[in-house]
Amino acid sequence: MAADEVCASSSHRKQRVPSEKPPFTLSMLKKAIPAHCFQRSLLRSSSFLVSDFSVCCTLFYLAKTCIPILPTPLNYVAWPIYWSVMGAFMTALWIIGHECGHNAFSEYQWVDNILGLILHSALMTPFFSFKYTHGKHHAKTASLTHDGVYLPRLKNSIPWYSKHLDNPAGRVIHIGCMLFLHLPSYILFNAFGQKQDRFASHFDPYSPIFTDRERPQVVISDAGILTALYVFYRVSKAHGFAWFSCTYLAPLVVVFVMVSSTTYLNHTNPTLPRYDDSEWEWLRGSLSTIDLDFGFWVNKITHDVTKTHICHHLFPMISHYHTVEATEAIKPILGDYYQIDSTPLHKMLYRAVKGCVYAEQDEESLDKGVYWYRPHKHKI
Repeated sequence: MAADEVCASSSHRKQRVPSEKPPFTLSMLKKAIPAHCFQRSLLRSSSFLVSDFSVCCTLFYLAKTCIPILPTPLNYVAWPIYWSVMGAFMTALWIIGHECGHNAFSEYQWVDNILGLILHSALMTPFFSFKYTHGKHHAKTASLTHDGVYLPRLKNSIPWYSKHLDNPAGRVIHIGCMLFLHLPSYILFNAFGQKQDRFASHFDPYSPIFTDRERPQVVISDAGILTALYVFYRVSKAHGFAWFSCTYLAPLVVVFVMVSSTTYLNHTNPTLPRYDDSEWEWLRGSLSTIDLDFGFWVNKITHDVTKTHICHHLFPMISHYHTVEATEAIKPILGDYYQIDSTPLHKMLYRAVKGCVYAEQDEESLDKGVYWYRPHKHKI
């Protein structure tokens, strides 16, 4: 290996999240967090819900009454702006629904379940089905064999067409497919999830991704989605599909794009390790994620969910309005196990699809159960 390559390799490895067993415990981290951060206030959580919903209603009213009367050049500009802003605040509502799935919205699980079912059904996400598979992701994060999603390919399982996408145009195509298809295909077909011995879907109560105890609530999730689809049908019939697409479906696509891109990037980074069964431990796996900083406004609109992702994996029942304080409290203990990336989104996506093609072990490392992301043209 050339001297400059050695230096580059050495520099890169200093930036990696440590893969060794951490010198601290979950209990030590919990003690460092102020006790009030673990309190879930129904009133305070509801204030964020009301605020986000009010903004969405206001944006909808403006789109319905103001954009149609704008002159032709301006309305073509106004619609994409509306889709982006409305999509961002609808994503905030999706995040509150996700918080309900962790029982982090309130002390009352029945409240969280009902509210989460309503919010996620309206946003085309089967609440209980996603809640259960997402919980399994939290339980087995960064495990090569048991994590439910964000699984890296091994070198011998790279598809034949992958090398043809190893160029700028191919990576842009890859990013586009990931942004628009990742969440819907994961929900519909368990794409990007752990391989099963038969067809798996979040809508199938007998899918192998669910246990017998979970199947009745999967049916309830399906009923929620069917109810939402019926409402969508009635609205489209009354106002026209084009109107419904502009006011609701286009922002919903933005929700899927935002959720897919941010969660993908929280877990897909060249600095993050993955573990096989010989090395995986829950704490090490939960630390194999990275926080993302997209700037003040995006962070605030999305309730700092991407900026506090490490804390969320360690303590998923902490409400979002406490996660920033909790993150600051544990950062001194985490040390090098904590990383945050403020790279612009488009650059981060391009870097991920270029540098995280597959995972393999370091040949010179003694930790043979630890895997790292590699680009196509990686050389040891």
